[in-house]
Amino acid sequence: MGESSDKEINRLVEIAKANNADIIIAAGGGKVIDTGKAVAYEMKVPVVVVPTIAATDAPCSALSVIYTEDGVFERYLVLPKNPDCVLVDTSVVAQAPVEYLVSGMGDALATFWEADTCAKSCKPNVLTGGCPPTLSAIALARLCYDTLLEHGLPAKLAVEKQVVTPSVEAVVEANTLLSGLGFESGGLAGSHSVHNGFTVLEESHGKLHGQKVAFGTLTQLVMEGRPADEVNEVLEFCASVGLPICLEDVGLPSPSREDIRKVAEATTAEGETIHATWFPVTADLVEAAIWAADALGKGHKAK
Repeated sequence: MGESSDKEINRLVEIAKANNADIIIAAGGGKVIDTGKAVAYEMKVPVVVVPTIAATDAPCSALSVIYTEDGVFERYLVLPKNPDCVLVDTSVVAQAPVEYLVSGMGDALATFWEADTCAKSCKPNVLTGGCPPTLSAIALARLCYDTLLEHGLPAKLAVEKQVVTPSVEAVVEANTLLSGLGFESGGLAGSHSVHNGFTVLEESHGKLHGQKVAFGTLTQLVMEGRPADEVNEVLEFCASVGLPICLEDVGLPSPSREDIRKVAEATTAEGETIHATWFPVTADLVEAAIWAADALGKGHKAK
Protein backbone atom coordinates (compact mmCIF):
# COMPACT_ATOMS: atom_id res chain seq x y z
CA MET A 1 0.00 0.00 0.00
CA GLY A 2 1.38 3.38 -0.99
CA GLU A 3 -1.25 6.07 -0.44
CA SER A 4 -4.49 6.47 1.44
CA SER A 5 -6.30 6.88 -1.87
CA ASP A 6 -9.77 6.02 -3.16
CA LYS A 7 -8.26 3.33 -5.40
CA GLU A 8 -6.49 1.65 -2.48
CA ILE A 9 -9.55 1.90 -0.23
CA ASN A 10 -11.77 0.36 -2.91
CA ARG A 11 -9.24 -2.43 -3.53
CA LEU A 12 -9.18 -3.37 0.13
CA VAL A 13 -12.97 -3.14 0.44
CA GLU A 14 -13.29 -5.74 -2.32
CA ILE A 15 -10.81 -8.03 -0.54
CA ALA A 16 -12.68 -7.59 2.76
CA LYS A 17 -16.01 -8.37 1.12
CA ALA A 18 -14.61 -11.45 -0.60
CA ASN A 19 -13.45 -12.75 2.78
CA ASN A 20 -16.62 -11.78 4.65
CA ALA A 21 -14.60 -9.63 7.05
CA ASP A 22 -16.53 -8.55 10.13
CA ILE A 23 -13.76 -6.40 11.62
CA ILE A 24 -10.87 -4.36 10.21
CA ILE A 25 -7.51 -4.17 11.99
CA ALA A 26 -5.34 -1.27 10.86
CA ALA A 27 -1.75 -1.78 12.04
CA GLY A 28 0.99 0.60 10.97
CA GLY A 29 1.41 4.32 10.40
CA GLY A 30 -0.96 7.16 9.60
CA LYS A 31 -1.81 6.35 5.99
CA VAL A 32 -2.40 2.68 6.82
CA ILE A 33 -4.64 3.73 9.70
CA ASP A 34 -6.59 6.26 7.64
CA THR A 35 -7.09 3.65 4.92
CA GLY A 36 -8.24 1.07 7.46
CA LYS A 37 -10.73 3.48 9.01
CA ALA A 38 -12.14 4.28 5.57
CA VAL A 39 -12.43 0.58 4.67
CA ALA A 40 -14.26 -0.14 7.93
CA TYR A 41 -16.60 2.78 7.22
CA GLU A 42 -17.42 1.45 3.75
CA MET A 43 -17.89 -2.06 5.14
CA LYS A 44 -19.93 -0.81 8.13
CA VAL A 45 -17.84 -2.95 10.49
CA PRO A 46 -15.76 -2.11 13.60
CA VAL A 47 -12.13 -1.01 13.26
CA VAL A 48 -9.27 -1.70 15.65
CA VAL A 49 -6.28 0.61 15.27
CA VAL A 50 -2.81 -0.62 16.25
CA PRO A 51 -0.21 2.11 15.66
CA THR A 52 3.35 0.84 15.28
CA ILE A 53 4.70 4.39 15.22
CA ALA A 54 3.53 7.63 16.87
CA ALA A 55 4.00 9.83 13.81
CA THR A 56 0.49 11.30 13.51
CA ASP A 57 -2.76 11.79 15.40
CA ALA A 58 -4.62 9.47 13.01
CA PRO A 59 -5.19 6.60 15.51
CA CYS A 60 -7.95 8.19 17.61
CA SER A 61 -9.68 10.49 15.14
CA ALA A 62 -12.92 10.09 13.22
CA LEU A 63 -11.26 11.31 10.05
CA SER A 64 -9.36 9.86 7.10
CA VAL A 65 -7.10 12.00 4.91
CA ILE A 66 -7.51 11.00 1.27
CA TYR A 67 -4.71 11.55 -1.25
CA THR A 68 -4.39 10.94 -4.96
CA GLU A 69 -2.35 7.96 -6.04
CA ASP A 70 0.54 10.40 -6.58
CA GLY A 71 0.45 11.62 -2.99
CA VAL A 72 -1.32 14.96 -3.53
CA PHE A 73 -3.89 15.90 -0.88
CA GLU A 74 -7.43 15.45 -2.16
CA ARG A 75 -9.94 15.73 0.69
CA TYR A 76 -10.90 14.88 4.26
CA LEU A 77 -13.30 12.00 4.79
CA VAL A 78 -15.18 12.80 8.01
CA LEU A 79 -16.30 9.55 9.62
CA PRO A 80 -19.43 9.10 11.76
CA LYS A 81 -17.50 7.74 14.76
CA ASN A 82 -14.06 7.27 16.23
CA PRO A 83 -12.23 3.90 16.03
CA ASP A 84 -13.76 1.19 18.19
CA CYS A 85 -10.44 0.35 19.83
CA VAL A 86 -6.93 1.85 19.81
CA LEU A 87 -4.02 -0.24 21.11
CA VAL A 88 -0.62 1.44 21.46
CA ASP A 89 2.41 -0.45 22.77
CA THR A 90 5.06 2.13 23.60
CA SER A 91 7.77 -0.55 23.55
CA VAL A 92 6.94 -1.11 19.88
CA VAL A 93 6.86 2.64 19.17
CA ALA A 94 10.29 3.04 20.79
CA GLN A 95 11.81 0.50 18.39
CA ALA A 96 10.87 2.58 15.33
CA PRO A 97 13.24 5.21 13.93
CA VAL A 98 13.10 8.34 16.11
CA GLU A 99 12.17 10.44 13.07
CA TYR A 100 8.63 9.06 13.32
CA LEU A 101 8.16 10.10 16.94
CA VAL A 102 9.52 13.56 16.11
CA SER A 103 7.18 13.82 13.12
CA GLY A 104 4.31 13.02 15.45
CA MET A 105 5.40 15.93 17.62
CA GLY A 106 5.17 18.15 14.55
CA ASP A 107 1.61 17.03 13.90
CA ALA A 108 0.72 17.47 17.58
CA LEU A 109 2.45 20.86 17.72
CA ALA A 110 -0.22 22.30 15.45
CA THR A 111 -3.11 21.19 17.66
CA PHE A 112 -3.14 24.09 20.12
CA TRP A 113 -2.35 26.81 17.59
CA GLU A 114 -5.04 25.69 15.17
CA ALA A 115 -7.61 25.31 17.95
CA ASP A 116 -6.66 28.75 19.28
CA THR A 117 -7.22 30.25 15.84
CA CYS A 118 -10.64 28.60 15.61
CA ALA A 119 -11.52 29.93 19.06
CA LYS A 120 -10.46 33.45 18.09
CA SER A 121 -12.49 33.41 14.88
CA CYS A 122 -15.55 31.77 16.50
CA LYS A 123 -16.25 30.03 13.20
CA PRO A 124 -17.95 26.61 13.14
CA ASN A 125 -15.63 23.62 13.26
CA VAL A 126 -15.15 22.80 9.57
CA LEU A 127 -14.53 19.14 10.41
CA THR A 128 -17.86 18.58 12.09
CA GLY A 129 -19.99 21.51 10.95
CA GLY A 130 -20.51 22.22 14.63
CA CYS A 131 -19.87 25.06 17.02
CA PRO A 132 -16.53 26.77 17.73
CA PRO A 133 -14.16 25.00 20.15
CA THR A 134 -15.41 24.43 23.67
CA LEU A 135 -13.35 25.25 26.75
CA SER A 136 -12.57 21.55 27.19
CA ALA A 137 -11.32 21.30 23.60
CA ILE A 138 -8.95 24.22 24.11
CA ALA A 139 -7.77 22.73 27.42
CA LEU A 140 -6.95 19.40 25.72
CA ALA A 141 -5.14 21.20 22.92
CA ARG A 142 -3.13 23.29 25.39
CA LEU A 143 -2.22 20.19 27.40
CA CYS A 144 -0.97 18.61 24.19
CA TYR A 145 1.29 21.61 23.52
CA ASP A 146 2.58 21.88 27.08
CA THR A 147 3.36 18.15 27.12
CA LEU A 148 5.49 18.51 24.01
CA LEU A 149 7.41 21.46 25.44
CA GLU A 150 8.16 19.57 28.66
CA HIS A 151 8.75 16.06 27.38
CA GLY A 152 9.57 16.38 23.68
CA LEU A 153 13.36 16.50 23.81
CA PRO A 154 13.75 13.91 26.61
CA ALA A 155 11.43 11.57 24.70
CA LYS A 156 13.45 11.98 21.52
CA LEU A 157 16.69 11.21 23.33
CA ALA A 158 15.17 8.11 24.94
CA VAL A 159 13.81 6.71 21.66
CA GLU A 160 17.20 7.26 20.05
CA LYS A 161 18.33 4.62 22.57
CA GLN A 162 15.15 2.57 21.91
CA VAL A 163 14.02 2.77 25.52
CA VAL A 164 10.71 3.78 27.10
CA THR A 165 10.66 6.47 29.79
CA PRO A 166 7.84 8.53 31.36
CA SER A 167 8.62 11.25 28.78
CA VAL A 168 8.15 8.75 25.94
CA GLU A 169 4.82 7.68 27.43
CA ALA A 170 3.76 11.32 27.71
CA VAL A 171 4.72 12.21 24.14
CA VAL A 172 3.05 9.12 22.68
CA GLU A 173 -0.12 10.16 24.51
CA ALA A 174 0.23 13.71 23.19
CA ASN A 175 0.93 12.60 19.61
CA THR A 176 -1.98 10.19 19.44
CA LEU A 177 -4.72 10.86 21.99
CA LEU A 178 -4.38 14.52 22.98
CA SER A 179 -3.67 15.67 19.44
CA GLY A 180 -6.40 13.47 17.98
CA LEU A 181 -9.05 14.71 20.39
CA GLY A 182 -7.66 18.25 20.27
CA PHE A 183 -7.75 18.78 16.53
CA GLU A 184 -11.07 17.00 16.14
CA SER A 185 -12.77 19.05 18.86
CA GLY A 186 -10.77 22.24 18.42
CA GLY A 187 -10.61 22.38 14.63
CA LEU A 188 -7.92 22.77 12.00
CA ALA A 189 -6.56 26.01 10.58
CA GLY A 190 -3.42 27.06 8.69
CA SER A 191 -0.85 24.45 9.73
CA HIS A 192 -2.54 21.55 7.98
CA SER A 193 -3.55 23.61 4.96
CA VAL A 194 0.10 24.56 4.40
CA HIS A 195 0.96 20.86 4.62
CA ASN A 196 -1.69 20.14 2.01
CA GLY A 197 -0.27 22.89 -0.16
CA PHE A 198 3.22 21.37 -0.03
CA THR A 199 1.90 18.09 -1.43
CA VAL A 200 1.58 19.71 -4.88
CA LEU A 201 5.40 19.74 -5.05
CA GLU A 202 6.81 16.26 -5.59
CA GLU A 203 10.08 17.27 -3.92
CA SER A 204 8.27 17.42 -0.57
CA HIS A 205 6.84 13.90 -0.79
CA GLY A 206 9.89 12.40 0.87
CA LYS A 207 9.07 14.27 4.08
CA LEU A 208 6.65 12.97 6.70
CA HIS A 209 3.24 14.51 7.36
CA GLY A 210 4.18 15.97 10.74
CA GLN A 211 7.39 17.47 9.40
CA LYS A 212 5.46 19.53 6.88
CA VAL A 213 2.78 20.38 9.45
CA ALA A 214 5.47 21.76 11.78
CA PHE A 215 6.68 24.23 9.16
CA GLY A 216 3.02 24.93 8.43
CA THR A 217 2.60 25.95 12.07
CA LEU A 218 5.45 28.45 11.82
CA THR A 219 3.89 29.79 8.64
CA GLN A 220 0.49 30.11 10.32
CA LEU A 221 1.93 32.01 13.28
CA VAL A 222 3.78 34.40 10.98
CA MET A 223 0.72 34.94 8.80
CA GLU A 224 -1.44 35.66 11.84
CA GLY A 225 1.04 38.16 13.25
CA ARG A 226 1.49 36.28 16.51
CA PRO A 227 3.75 37.84 19.18
CA ALA A 228 7.48 37.27 18.68
CA ASP A 229 7.82 35.31 21.94
CA GLU A 230 5.21 32.78 20.77
CA VAL A 231 6.81 32.39 17.35
CA ASN A 232 10.25 32.02 18.92
CA GLU A 233 9.02 29.40 21.39
CA VAL A 234 7.71 27.25 18.53
CA LEU A 235 10.83 27.89 16.46
CA GLU A 236 13.15 26.89 19.30
CA PHE A 237 11.13 23.78 20.12
CA CYS A 238 11.22 22.63 16.51
CA ALA A 239 14.96 23.21 16.31
CA SER A 240 15.57 21.35 19.59
CA VAL A 241 13.87 18.13 18.46
CA GLY A 242 14.80 18.32 14.78
CA LEU A 243 11.55 19.47 13.17
CA PRO A 244 11.69 21.61 10.01
CA ILE A 245 12.16 25.34 10.45
CA CYS A 246 12.91 26.32 6.86
CA LEU A 247 12.00 25.25 3.32
CA GLU A 248 15.17 23.21 2.90
CA ASP A 249 14.03 21.07 5.83
CA VAL A 250 10.85 20.09 3.96
CA GLY A 251 12.74 19.01 0.86
CA LEU A 252 12.82 22.37 -0.91
CA PRO A 253 16.41 23.70 -0.75
CA SER A 254 15.97 26.20 -3.59
CA PRO A 255 12.30 26.55 -4.54
CA SER A 256 11.32 29.04 -7.21
CA ARG A 257 8.80 31.81 -6.73
CA GLU A 258 6.48 29.80 -8.95
CA ASP A 259 6.84 26.75 -6.69
CA ILE A 260 5.86 28.62 -3.55
CA ARG A 261 3.03 30.34 -5.41
CA LYS A 262 1.63 26.91 -6.30
CA VAL A 263 1.85 25.90 -2.65
CA ALA A 264 0.11 29.11 -1.55
CA GLU A 265 -2.69 28.66 -4.07
CA ALA A 266 -3.28 25.05 -3.02
CA THR A 267 -3.15 26.08 0.64
CA THR A 268 -5.96 28.60 0.11
CA ALA A 269 -8.17 26.46 -2.13
CA GLU A 270 -11.88 26.60 -1.41
CA GLY A 271 -12.77 24.45 1.57
CA GLU A 272 -9.26 24.45 3.06
CA THR A 273 -9.12 24.85 6.82
CA ILE A 274 -6.85 27.89 6.66
CA HIS A 275 -10.03 29.91 6.11
CA ALA A 276 -10.97 29.19 9.75
CA THR A 277 -8.87 32.18 10.81
CA TRP A 278 -10.37 35.49 11.93
CA PHE A 279 -9.46 37.45 8.78
CA PRO A 280 -9.70 36.77 5.04
CA VAL A 281 -6.78 34.65 3.83
CA THR A 282 -5.37 34.93 0.32
CA ALA A 283 -2.62 33.19 -1.59
CA ASP A 284 -0.61 36.41 -1.41
CA LEU A 285 -0.70 36.34 2.41
CA VAL A 286 0.34 32.69 2.56
CA GLU A 287 3.11 33.12 0.00
CA ALA A 288 4.57 36.01 2.00
CA ALA A 289 4.29 34.06 5.27
CA ILE A 290 6.08 31.02 3.82
CA TRP A 291 9.03 33.11 2.69
CA ALA A 292 9.12 34.99 6.01
CA ALA A 293 8.97 31.75 8.04
CA ASP A 294 11.79 30.36 5.89
CA ALA A 295 13.88 33.45 6.60
CA LEU A 296 13.25 33.12 10.36
CA GLY A 297 14.32 29.49 10.28
CA LYS A 298 17.46 30.21 8.29
CA GLY A 299 18.32 33.02 10.67
CA HIS A 300 17.93 30.70 13.66
CA LYS A 301 20.22 28.13 12.08
CA ALA A 302 22.82 30.80 11.34
CA LYS A 303 23.11 31.75 15.02
